[in-house]
Amino acid sequence: MRLRPLFTKPLASYHAGVFILVAVTGIVISQLTEEHIILGSILIVEYLLLLVLMLHVYEKYMRPIKKASKSVDELVKGNYRTRIHHTSGGSIGELSSKLNMLARNLSEFQMQEQMQEEQLSTVIDNTQSGLVLIDEKGYIHLVNRKFLSMFGGTPKDYRSFLYYDVMENETIHETVQQTFLYEQNIKHSFTQTIDLDKKYIEIIGAPIFNERNMLKGAVLLLYDITHLKKLELMRKDFVANVSHELKTPITSITGFAETLLNGALNDKETLHRFLTIIYDESYRLQGLIEDLLTLSKLEKDDFRLTRTTVHMDQLTGEILPVLHQRAGQKGISLSTDVKEDIALQADGERIKQVIINLLTNAISYTPENGEVKLSVTDEEDHVHITVSDNGIGIHPEYVPRIFERFYRVDKARSRNTGGTGLGLAIVKHIVEVHNGNISVESEPGKGSVFHVLLPKHDETSL
Repeated sequence: MRLRPLFTKPLASYHAGVFILVAVTGIVISQLTEEHIILGSILIVEYLLLLVLMLHVYEKYMRPIKKASKSVDELVKGNYRTRIHHTSGGSIGELSSKLNMLARNLSEFQMQEQMQEEQLSTVIDNTQSGLVLIDEKGYIHLVNRKFLSMFGGTPKDYRSFLYYDVMENETIHETVQQTFLYEQNIKHSFTQTIDLDKKYIEIIGAPIFNERNMLKGAVLLLYDITHLKKLELMRKDFVANVSHELKTPITSITGFAETLLNGALNDKETLHRFLTIIYDESYRLQGLIEDLLTLSKLEKDDFRLTRTTVHMDQLTGEILPVLHQRAGQKGISLSTDVKEDIALQADGERIKQVIINLLTNAISYTPENGEVKLSVTDEEDHVHITVSDNGIGIHPEYVPRIFERFYRVDKARSRNTGGTGLGLAIVKHIVEVHNGNISVESEPGKGSVFHVLLPKHDETSL
């Protein structure tokens, strides 16, 4: 255990000097008379009393003040854990108590400030928009996690740098400059391509003012609006495709009806041929409208499935006769492999529609003398429906889009077979509302295989 010295170094030196002085004084006194000795003794006693008084003053007042001064120095340095451990009362004790209270308050304030800073940092980092804070000189002070995910890099790559040195996009430069110039919110948009993936970004620059309404910087908010842009493009494509799909049969019906009214009624052969075309186009128009209504119904938020226990062997037995007839007309072999006792909780009519659309699609895109196969197997918690063919197949670049509305790999063939271009879109929606999954494997010239996995039980009710 290390013993603490009773006196400080300056005080020890002082006492050593006093000791020497006392020794010299004793030698001198020994040469003096009795009266001188008495007088010297009195002086020594008075000196000792004065020394004791000085030690008392030092211990009670000087040392606590020195401790208080050191504690204040620590507080100035930011060490709010420092405390004064002194038991003296009076003004010195009150001073020590208040300094300790100040230290505790500063420590609590620091903890609250740190907590608020962490909360603010968490909110900023987890917001779904990119955020950049720029001061009035153009230096970046903060970038959040979303911004880094959009543009790459680490916070060190941006902080304390001028924005135009670390951000290459000209639209961002223009937004910052206009925000400082006009001192108002500025909105722009731009695109960027990352790994062949095109992103649409909307940027908003907002000026920051101090309490005297002086411009102190700007904050940039960047939103990834790719999803919204794609929805907008899909909506535009959908409107254009619907218009085009409706225009074709309506134009045919109008044209042939007009021809008949202008005198072709008397030619029975022409009349029969034109009426057949009008009927076929009307039937195609009706199918298109029904498919559109089906898609609209499936996409409604309040759409509910009518679930019952569906036995797959019975369900396929009800729809296969018509499909066998359609396949036979093209000389296509349609085979089935449906295991017995396979059942699931599902909307039977919708599952029928899935199988009919997939088989019809396979028959339409398979040449004469081709093969189409349907199989249904039991896979623990799911029912696996497979529809395969050896038809024209699908090029890999088209596979991700085949479930889009009106998308056709072979537009001419699809129109000749009377397809509406909505069959696979309907299939996908039905599978998704059943919480299932659909995928496709295909190779040009070798055919396609569609896989549908449907849960046996209604997962939303478990």
